[in-house]
Amino acid sequence: MNQQRGFYDEQDRLTLISSQGDPLERLNRAVNWEMFRGKLKKCFAKEPKGPGGRPPFDYVLMFKVLVLQRLYNLSDAQMQYQLLDRLSFLRFLGLGLHSTVPDEKTIWAFREKLTVQGQIERLFDRFQAYLEEQGIIANKGSIIDATFVEVPRQRNSHDENDQIRGGQKPSDWAEAKESQKDTDARWTKKGEESYFGYKDHVKVDRVSKIITGYEVTAASVHDSQVLPKLVDERDAHHDVFADSAYEGKKIEAVLERRKARNRIHERAHRGHPLTEKQKERNRKKSTVRARIEHVFGFMTNTMRGLRICSIGIARARTNIGMINLVYNIARYTLLQGA
Repeated sequence: MNQQRGFYDEQDRLTLISSQGDPLERLNRAVNWEMFRGKLKKCFAKEPKGPGGRPPFDYVLMFKVLVLQRLYNLSDAQMQYQLLDRLSFLRFLGLGLHSTVPDEKTIWAFREKLTVQGQIERLFDRFQAYLEEQGIIANKGSIIDATFVEVPRQRNSHDENDQIRGGQKPSDWAEAKESQKDTDARWTKKGEESYFGYKDHVKVDRVSKIITGYEVTAASVHDSQVLPKLVDERDAHHDVFADSAYEGKKIEAVLERRKARNRIHERAHRGHPLTEKQKERNRKKSTVRARIEHVFGFMTNTMRGLRICSIGIARARTNIGMINLVYNIARYTLLQGA
């Protein structure tokens, strides 16, 4: 027998969802999303407004759509479907069952605008400034590391890959084919595993495990090349931890110039194995350095994996920047106990 839908059915279902512990409710309680409006408004201020047509979606609402997308690692099409299907998503956005939701093209266009204007870094910095104001970031030492972010693997010939590595695009590629090829991503190997894509180089606050800085590069870029960009004046007179991949004279010089205390793991060299004292120092450093693995673990498990579906480093910077920002938002929510 069909049951007629009652006026309060939607609210009753949401109440039940809340009783099960809706994590999105906790996000909304912890975060004042209006802090992002100013940056978003500047980004879209010059948007042409033609006569007629549907008015654009609220900027903050669309930003929260991107937060959902990265929190659950959804494509634009999957995001549209979930907005139509999930009450908890609608409530997070302040919408109801009868509300119009953005479709996949609208989501793509919004993110693309942020990409073109390099806006994600500004949004990241805005939230970091807020965390500083709230005293969340302790500034009592930092941990630096990098993780791979994979993209769909390319099926190119050896000659095509040689041309791409040389900074050229194969001349026989049609425009349509070229638009589907990521010529910025690179292959690399770690142990027995091969990766294709990019690297997310992050600096994490030692105490709060908040990401305080990041850089995005091709996967083939060595971790140590990026450390000079991540260490800044805030690290003066504080410990900087990193694994032995960052060990070396050039890095030592950078840390000395920044007046940062070097807590990088020591590494054995040919004919010079680590002494027992060096091993003991490394063990002590590991108890701190391991905290950054919790950050990558959250991204891999709770945020459904470090994999993006975009083409080119500009879009990778947007998507990876959003991963880092959403991690910080989730971490802040946890620290607040919302």
